Amino acid sequence: MICAALITVSVLLIVWAIPRDSRNYFFAEQGKPWKYADFTAPFDFPVYKSEAAINAEKDSLMKDYEPYYKYDKETESRMIRKFRTDFADGIPGLGPEYVNMIVKCLHELYQQGIMPSADYSELRADTAAMIRVVSGKVAGSIPVASVYSTKTAYEQLFREEPLALQRPILQKCDLNDYITNNLYFDRERSEASKSDILSSIALASGVVQKGQKVIGRGEIVTDKTYRIIESYMKENERLQQDSTKNQLVLLGQIMYVAIFMITFTVYIFLFRRDYLEKPRSIAMLYVLTVVFCLLTAIFVRNTFIHVYLLPYAMVPIFIRVFLDSRTAFMAHITMVLICAIMLAHPFEFIVVESVAGLTAICSLREMTQRSQLFKTAIIATAAAMITNLAFDWMRNSSLTQIDYSSYNYLMVNGVTLLFAYPLLYLVEKLFGFTSDITLIELSNSNNDLLRRMSEIAPGTFNHSIQVANLAGEIANKIGANATLVRTGALYHDIGKLSNPIYFTENQTGVDPHDMIDDIKSAQIIISHVTEGQKMADRYNLPKPIRDFISTHHGQGKAKFFYIRYKNEHPNEDVDDLLFTYPGPNPFTREQAILMMADSVEAASRSLSDYTEQNIRDLVNRIIDSQMSEGYFRECPITFRDIQYAKTILIEKLKTVYHTRINYPTEKKEAKKE
Repeated sequence: MICAALITVSVLLIVWAIPRDSRNYFFAEQGKPWKYADFTAPFDFPVYKSEAAINAEKDSLMKDYEPYYKYDKETESRMIRKFRTDFADGIPGLGPEYVNMIVKCLHELYQQGIMPSADYSELRADTAAMIRVVSGKVAGSIPVASVYSTKTAYEQLFREEPLALQRPILQKCDLNDYITNNLYFDRERSEASKSDILSSIALASGVVQKGQKVIGRGEIVTDKTYRIIESYMKENERLQQDSTKNQLVLLGQIMYVAIFMITFTVYIFLFRRDYLEKPRSIAMLYVLTVVFCLLTAIFVRNTFIHVYLLPYAMVPIFIRVFLDSRTAFMAHITMVLICAIMLAHPFEFIVVESVAGLTAICSLREMTQRSQLFKTAIIATAAAMITNLAFDWMRNSSLTQIDYSSYNYLMVNGVTLLFAYPLLYLVEKLFGFTSDITLIELSNSNNDLLRRMSEIAPGTFNHSIQVANLAGEIANKIGANATLVRTGALYHDIGKLSNPIYFTENQTGVDPHDMIDDIKSAQIIISHVTEGQKMADRYNLPKPIRDFISTHHGQGKAKFFYIRYKNEHPNEDVDDLLFTYPGPNPFTREQAILMMADSVEAASRSLSDYTEQNIRDLVNRIIDSQMSEGYFRECPITFRDIQYAKTILIEKLKTVYHTRINYPTEKKEAKKE
């Protein structure tokens, strides 16, 4: 059910982001070599003219364009009638002949035509402009210069000599109130005329036949070739408007993405089924894959951004650090193959990014230093550039024909890949992982908690270091996570900081347990597990470290006080829970290793004689007892691993507790001689 949901959500998100057409997103530049495979026309398509050429033709034809204006005969009669009414008694200070003179001038102005000032200014910018005046059913062309605006008509009125002489008096009559437009722009006829003119422009200058070779790999993109490529992309985009074809494209994309996501999920189910039980592992795998597919879709849609700028190798780096190499490679290949369908020529992309990802995985065999991420970024970038160079040498006959822009993108990709280090912390916190870098930082003895332990409980600190060394050796031998178990060993007893004096390794002669009963003593000893958990929460230690604290004694008993209490109270029913650790028992190999190393190292301090046989008997007795009591039933550790652990513990303890030789003392007689 979970797998089906993951596949469905991933496929829907990725297909939603993929461009909804089958266009080829070319990155053609004039004067630069064609860096893709030979381009042959897949269908017939016209070669469209450039925008500059079309605009030049438009400008040429628009010189003959004449906007239409309607002539309104009623305006003249209405304005003259209004004038005669207002000045029926004549113009004050002038004779009655001036009224007739002004009426005559107004008639001449309206006969020529008066248009709005805004239209007049725009048309007068072109001295050769013509307009077509429609009067009734007759339309005639006249120069714009022969008509007036309301302003020029008013000025023309006073160009008549008799009126000009009486201008001071006539200005008081507000003659501009009787001058208005009688030419009105006819938008419908004008737009129809403009459309007729523009429709005569041919948008194409030729046709490319299906199967015709447009350009070969490595050839220079000329202006003509560039226009053909642009025409193909425009025509292809137009063809994509067909809804039936879009539905087929969508169905094909869903099938393609689903195939790879199902295959990847099947791999997890067959070979890494334990990840299905860890939500954070599955979440990281699918989130990283989907996110980079979405980013690729964004880059492809914005054709000015090259996909080589995306640090795809970051995905296998994260998965390798937190999970394993094989899963990292499978996830990377799945992601690259899905992203490839968004590109015009995917083969080179698949090869270059696959090599970069595989190189990154191999260079991160063991993550023990921060500098490894920087080295990985450099190595992966170099591998990608060398692979790309191999393609360039195969398809170009001269070094001058190589397009070096892709190498700039790959170098930027390498710089971006360096951000894997800060992003590693983000992924770690987001999905709840603990990286080896974090473990190494925690194992630094200058860490606040470890420094406190060395000062307050030096015996416990020394015991933790010894356990860390023993557990790390065992982990290396059986193939467990040595870094994790070493760090866990350093923190497994931090709960003893609450009452350090109650633990033997921190005592200097006085034993406070002599002053309290065995139950109280057992409770104090057991409490170092719960106190350790509280301290781990307070210092925000990762969950794997907290698990070592709770499991290093499992559900065992504080046997010293338990047995002594039973011996002192033979007739009393003992409540075992009072002497039992809260657990749980170890559930990983690393936790089982720590339990064995911790118990053996602590018990070895009680040996009176450190002979090989005594050490061997001690190790066998303790580990066999842990096995018989079922402490390792819930963890995937094998009998072979346990046998290796016994051998290593015996050899290391023999080295730690080896017997030193006695140095001879010099005799005084010999010294005198």
